[in-house]
Amino acid sequence: MFERLSSLAERLDQVRSDELTEEATKTAMVLPFIRELGYDMFNPGEVIPEFTADVGIKKGEKVDYAILKDGTPIILFECKPCGARLESYSSQLYRYFSVTNARIAILTDGVRYQFFSDLIEPNKLDSKPFLTINLDRLTQEQAERVTPFTKDKFDLTSVIADAELLYAKSQIREHVAPDLRPD
Repeated sequence: MFERLSSLAERLDQVRSDELTEEATKTAMVLPFIRELGYDMFNPGEVIPEFTADVGIKKGEKVDYAILKDGTPIILFECKPCGARLESYSSQLYRYFSVTNARIAILTDGVRYQFFSDLIEPNKLDSKPFLTINLDRLTQEQAERVTPFTKDKFDLTSVIADAELLYAKSQIREHVAPDLRPD
């Protein structure tokens, strides 16, 4: 997986620009990422663009991509233009997540991928990602963390167990690390 994502990162240098629109980001950066996960982006039985995620009385809400398994969404992708501040868009993903059966949601600008779930409260997107990868600074460990999301390896129980472990580690780091800094 590291080699595949590294080659994708190299390609990003060729297509990335400050003026890349959201649609161009999806085409040039996000769809190749989905392809590297092993999903057929031309098969609506696997990848549905503009997946309907209506929220309450607000109709016409659509998440950019839904990855399906046996006709059920398992991963949602919400895409933003390259270089966007992803933190500004998590509430939009929060709305979409709560009205689907997906347990994994990814917020991305094509370079940074933030992986979310509902580890704290069922069917409610966590406020913090359990995994973040940056293709500009991809490590072997991050690439290995992405492997369970591939089509041939995806097992929801294992993915959620790994997400819980990553989340717990981040919480420990967040609470203990400040105490370990020298004064």
